[in-house]
Amino acid sequence: MALDSRFTGREEKRLPVVMEAKLAPAERASERQERAQVENISALGARLCASSPWQPGEQVEIAPVLGKQLVIGDQPLRGEVVYCQKQAEGRFVVGLKFRRSPGMSSMLEKLKGLIR
Repeated sequence: MALDSRFTGREEKRLPVVMEAKLAPAERASERQERAQVENISALGARLCASSPWQPGEQVEIAPVLGKQLVIGDQPLRGEVVYCQKQAEGRFVVGLKFRRSPGMSSMLEKLKGLIR
C-alpha cells in the first residue's frame, strides 16, 4: 500500500531506491567524501545511509554511482542536511532537502529506469 502524503507530511512521493552515491560537502568536496546508500529520493529530497555524521544545515552534493562510474549527468545534486540520526552499528541516516532545479525531473526519470 502506498503512503498517502496527508499522513507522511511529504509534498511529493519518493522513489524507493537502493543505490550507491558519493556524498560530499558542496564547497569542499575534495576534503571529505564517502560512499552512502540512497534509500529513497524525490525532487524535494532524499534519505541516505552514511558511515559518518553530517551536520544539519550543511550543504552537500550527492552523485549516484554504479561501480566506480557516475551514471547520471555531469552535475551532482546539491542539497541541505535537514537531519542526521545515529543508527545501530555506527551508521547514520541523513535526510536531505534539495533546491528545486529544472533538471530534477529528468534526473528522476533516469533514476526510475535504474530501479529494478
